[in-house]
Amino acid sequence: LYAVQTFDQVVAISTDGRRFSMLLLSLLAAAGLALAAVGIYGVVVYFVTQRRSEIGLRLALGATRITVVGMVLRQAALLAVAGIAGGIVVAVAVTGSLATLLFEVSPTDPISYAIGVTFLFVLALVASALPALRATRIDPVRSLAGW
Repeated sequence: LYAVQTFDQVVAISTDGRRFSMLLLSLLAAAGLALAAVGIYGVVVYFVTQRRSEIGLRLALGATRITVVGMVLRQAALLAVAGIAGGIVVAVAVTGSLATLLFEVSPTDPISYAIGVTFLFVLALVASALPALRATRIDPVRSLAGW
C-alpha cells in the first residue's frame, strides 16, 4: 500500500478545484456588493445635492423631516428597482456558464433570486439612508440663498 488516505481526504482533494472556484466567485460577489453599495450611496448623494434648494424650499414651506426622508428613499428605491430589474435580465442571460459550478441548485432558482433581490433592495435602502437623513439637516435659508 502507498499514499494511504482517508475517504474525507480523497473527497477533499477531488473537490479542491470547485472549492477554489466557489471561493473566488464568492469574493468577487462580495466585492460587487460593496461596489454596488458605494455606487448607490454616491448616486443618492449626488441627487440630494442637486435637489438641495428644492429640499430647503420644502422644509421652509413646512414639510416634515419624515416627508423629506421618504422622498429621498422613494427616489433611491426607484433607482434600485430599475437596477435590480436590469440585473435579473443579465443574470438569467448568463446562467448557462454557472450551471457547472452549482450543486443541487438550478441556475434559475427562484428562491436564490428572491434572496438576492431582497438583499440588494435592503442594501440600496441602507446605503441611501445616510444621504436621506443628511437632507433633513439642510438649512432652508442657506439652501435658498445658494450657500
